[in-house]
Amino acid sequence: MNHLDIAIAGCGPAGLAAALLLRRDGHRVTLFERFATPRPVGSGLMIQPTGLAVLRSLGLADEILAQGARIDRLLGIAAPSGRAVLDVRYAALPGGERFGIGLHRAALFGTLHAAALREGIPIETGRTVTASEPAAAGGRALVFSDGRRAGPFSLVVDALGSSTPLARPCGRTLPFGALWASLDAAGGGSFDGAALEQRYVRASVMAGVLPIGRPATFAGPQVAFFWSLRVDRAAAWREAGLDAWKSEVRKLWPETTPLLDQIRTEDRLTFARYSHRTIREPAAPALIHLGDAWRSASPQLGQGANMALLDAYGLAKALREEPDIPTALTRAVALRRRHVAVYQAMSALFTPVYQSDSQVLPLLRDRVAGPLSKVWPAPALLAAMVSGLIGRPLRPLGLAMDEDRHAPAENEAA
Repeated sequence: MNHLDIAIAGCGPAGLAAALLLRRDGHRVTLFERFATPRPVGSGLMIQPTGLAVLRSLGLADEILAQGARIDRLLGIAAPSGRAVLDVRYAALPGGERFGIGLHRAALFGTLHAAALREGIPIETGRTVTASEPAAAGGRALVFSDGRRAGPFSLVVDALGSSTPLARPCGRTLPFGALWASLDAAGGGSFDGAALEQRYVRASVMAGVLPIGRPATFAGPQVAFFWSLRVDRAAAWREAGLDAWKSEVRKLWPETTPLLDQIRTEDRLTFARYSHRTIREPAAPALIHLGDAWRSASPQLGQGANMALLDAYGLAKALREEPDIPTALTRAVALRRRHVAVYQAMSALFTPVYQSDSQVLPLLRDRVAGPLSKVWPAPALLAAMVSGLIGRPLRPLGLAMDEDRHAPAENEAA
């Protein structure tokens, strides 16, 4: 199936990765983006060994490693006891040295976007997609907010995220969101430069500091700071003002003071809302949903960007190996369905343990799950869960992690 005309709606990780993979396979690819200038949304994220395997296949792993921060450990401390109730180490994984990469979203976007430009992939900006329509002669057309149409295309790839207009609404909005900020790491307190650190008050309050390396557009190393907040309390938070909130954060985690001092206005913070949803049938005639357009969840397990990259690779592999588009779309979904189902189920199970108003769940977490997590084989299982490796998602895609031993140069120097 060489030289298909493919439209990709959305310039996030799923859309850009799919564009690169499909263009390199000889297809004619056009990206459609609603922003006048494509740009990332958000602060920090984690690239796991799964996502790094896809980036390596694209020849982009070295750029990501150079901009990110190596993460060897996830550490969660409960207040006021100071007890470690989450301590996940990548070293518990068998098969060689593994780690995560703390990364600014701008670094991932910039690397993928620059690669798309180098490949000469057309990107039509200011095109807000509102619908898609099957074409009488086959394929599918895109419909835009101004009434214009494009196509028909042999295939439309939906990478528009969890609010995509190309699928029926489903799932539920989660009660907790989070405040995010990207801050200078220099003078930012006594944080472990190779760990995602978190502090909890039951499950209703969660604060975290994630090293995210040195993106190309930043002068120095950055950290992502986040604070969980119920969506229905966001207005009250704004009304109370920054000083009241900072006082609460300092009380929980005094070491964050140098970071909080950088947040002088509310504009420095982004409030992110989350939903939990999974489209039952992510493929239709001449249409497939990838990444958050297929499914979305809370960021608690840190898999969003990695799942998007794996989806894109699965689609490219299926189109490369199957004889026609319907068969390829069925195969692309089959390559990913098991992994998606496992992590959607785990996200639904674990999110309330860390973000909810429950009194019982955090008690069980702190008094039962925390101690048991240190007993074999729990350390390896937790590491596999966090790294995205449960369900062995790389095997059906023909991807490997043989070169994951290389760490970001900046982090090694530190």
